[in-house]
Amino acid sequence: MKYLKKRIAFLLIFVLCSSAFLTGCKERQDVENAYQLYDTTEKYVSIGNTVSGSDLSLFASDLCVGGTENTVSDEVSSEYAESAAVFQVESGEITYSQNIYEKNYPASTTKILTAYLALTYGDLDQILTVSDTAIDELDPSSSVCGLEKGDQITLREALYGLMLCSGNDAANVIAEAISGSTEEFADLMNEEAQALGATHSHFVNAHGLPDDNHYTTVYDLYLIFNAAIQNEDFVNIISTTSYDASYLDADGNSVTQTWNNTNGYLTGTYAQPDGVTVIGGKTGTTTAAGYCLVLYSTNESGEPVISIVMKGNTRSDMYTIMSQMLSAFS
Repeated sequence: MKYLKKRIAFLLIFVLCSSAFLTGCKERQDVENAYQLYDTTEKYVSIGNTVSGSDLSLFASDLCVGGTENTVSDEVSSEYAESAAVFQVESGEITYSQNIYEKNYPASTTKILTAYLALTYGDLDQILTVSDTAIDELDPSSSVCGLEKGDQITLREALYGLMLCSGNDAANVIAEAISGSTEEFADLMNEEAQALGATHSHFVNAHGLPDDNHYTTVYDLYLIFNAAIQNEDFVNIISTTSYDASYLDADGNSVTQTWNNTNGYLTGTYAQPDGVTVIGGKTGTTTAAGYCLVLYSTNESGEPVISIVMKGNTRSDMYTIMSQMLSAFS
């Protein structure tokens, strides 16, 4: 027994000395705001799913993972926006990077996560009733798609109102339908964002109006949007230029509306860069957030690309830097 104890002690000393030799006796230096490499993959598995043993895989094995350095390029007017990036979906490469881990207000790009959750947990054919609270809680100056109290609308059509004309009224209606209240839906948003690896984000509403506790990053938006585009219905919605909605009001009368996409590339307001085919995306604008755009496109080789601009100085600046990034780095 005495010999065994000595043997164990010797092995421990050997391991410690070897570790010190291999590391050169340097102290570990943590990168500020870095994602936690050593957290288990299981932490980031979607809520409700279970994995074990050989089913586990590295969380970021099929995702773009970047460093902390910004890209320097004469081809991109980086001063036009606070944060921006280009993500190559298939290769996992980040070809342009500008402050991608910096926290920003997301404005209506928040609705990407709202739509993702609606498609994950809802039934597109279920009928939603527009409640008093869904309308009364809205800021009078916020963007809406024209829903009224008592309207009866399918989740499918509400999603078009949410994503095309950026209806905050549709956002509240969807939140209540999925979780029972906008507050409980915000809890679900945070749970799912964490599960997707978007650990530098926090949400307090389904539409994106400014709040000190409502923020995200370019990289987190990429994670959320990348998950959303795996759903064919989501892609169909964001790629639609104009949608004719038809539903019933509180008295059972038919209501028709035409909802137009706010994406300037799809409407033809801004020319798509040469060799780039824009599929769709989501805009977002508030005074606090500036001008934001999350975009899904394909490059000249037909490869999928996600590109994001946050806190653009003006709408024109936002589209200019987006076009420059796609021309040079897609």
